[in-house]
Amino acid sequence: MNLENKKRSAGRNQYYSISNKLRKNGKSSEEFEIIFNNLSLEEVIGLKLELASKSAFNGKLYGVPLWYSIPTIVKDAVLKYALSATRSKREAARFLGLNELAMKKNINRYKIDSYFEKEVDKEDESK
Repeated sequence: MNLENKKRSAGRNQYYSISNKLRKNGKSSEEFEIIFNNLSLEEVIGLKLELASKSAFNGKLYGVPLWYSIPTIVKDAVLKYALSATRSKREAARFLGLNELAMKKNINRYKIDSYFEKEVDKEDESK
């Protein structure tokens, strides 16, 4: 693939990668991701909760009632994934079954752009 086609196929979301962000922050590695990939989503969530529960207080992890926070946590994660797996916000909206206005509201509500912001800024500076 030549450079022109590569640029065209990359899209605006090319720097929206959870894996790259975690690796750059020293929170992940290729080896960790290989092991992690062998776990089911339920195992990942259960393990994360078990590890976090060591600091639990009155059944509230991180100071929030977990049961009522699950929809928000899941939507935040799925939104980040959709943006990292697609080439544009419009494509991510279609992937999630949202219209563009709903997508924009959710990106703002969950502060998705600021989550990936540092990665985009670093890539822009290196050009």
